[in-house]
Amino acid sequence: MGKKRSNRATFVDIAHAEPHLREDAARILHETFIEKGIDAWCTIEDAREEVAECTAEGMICIGLVIDGELIGWGGVRPMYDTVTLELHPLVVRLDRQRAGIGTTIVRELEARAEAAGALNIVLGTDDETGRTNLCEFDFEQFPVGEAIARLKNVNDHPFSFYEKCGYRVIGIIPDANGPGKPDIWMWRRIRGSRT
Repeated sequence: MGKKRSNRATFVDIAHAEPHLREDAARILHETFIEKGIDAWCTIEDAREEVAECTAEGMICIGLVIDGELIGWGGVRPMYDTVTLELHPLVVRLDRQRAGIGTTIVRELEARAEAAGALNIVLGTDDETGRTNLCEFDFEQFPVGEAIARLKNVNDHPFSFYEKCGYRVIGIIPDANGPGKPDIWMWRRIRGSRT
């Protein structure tokens, strides 16, 4: 018989975690984005560098460990001093997605950001693979505000996940990652409004 999972979950500070958890964080980041067809963190070395950046002084970077295994992690970093932090990145192991793990990590990051004095969290969620209808718009001819109003999720883009977490689309950077590959910016006030 297989080992039964207890589902005992704990948060760890990735910066002070054991080396194998930091390596797991890099592997999860690399494998998840490669599987989604996204060019970020194409090599494990790129992912290790991202983990190092996310765990530098002044960053908040946490992982969710269940039964001794890292299953997801995320971080927030100063953007406008400590008033507004950027959520970057957020990643959940492929075999544990769609089970509330991402939401759990986001809520913990929000709580820690609020405890550190932050008022807002912003995030950018790229569309490099045509998972929204934004690739259809010529932003030289089409107002960004109208594109935001017409934004649709056509193939499981994460912006819908963030909306469910209370984030709102506040802007688009057209062609941020190349022609037809925009970055969608989202925001949430966290101080005094957490659910």
